[in-house]
Amino acid sequence: MMSRFRQLLIGSAFALLGSGLAASAWAAGPSSPSVITLSQRACQFIESENDVDRGFTTTKKADCEAINADTGEARLAEAKTLELTPGSYVFRVTNVDVPYELGFWLRGDGIVDRTLLPAVSGGGLNPGATKDYAVELKPGDYVYSCPLNPTPDYRLVVRGRG
Repeated sequence: MMSRFRQLLIGSAFALLGSGLAASAWAAGPSSPSVITLSQRACQFIESENDVDRGFTTTKKADCEAINADTGEARLAEAKTLELTPGSYVFRVTNVDVPYELGFWLRGDGIVDRTLLPAVSGGGLNPGATKDYAVELKPGDYVYSCPLNPTPDYRLVVRGRG
């Protein structure tokens, strides 16, 4: 025999289902993070530079430092600012063809934002490897780059509501 509490609980569940409220609550559960795909080639992220592969070649970090000293400022002026809303993201980064280990570093832009905003970083991106970097972004101004394959500090802006 079913207890009175259990009968009320089951009856309430069916009433909610009939009204559509339970289905809405179920559908509004936790969402999966949005995936941002980034491809690293020598000294650059392709997507950040409007999908233009600059054709740079590198065998070591110093190669990119020299390339960026010559071209970095102009490339950043033309680069795409990534605009997102607050929420959960996975940055899926691939080392397309750089012949050494790379990484990824996303952080607040400037000293104050670097301490207040979420950050994510890591290495281990050998040639051909892809890694995911998960982060919960809050409103603010960010930059992202690769310190091992020195790239410019590309801009990312998070505005609005999550």
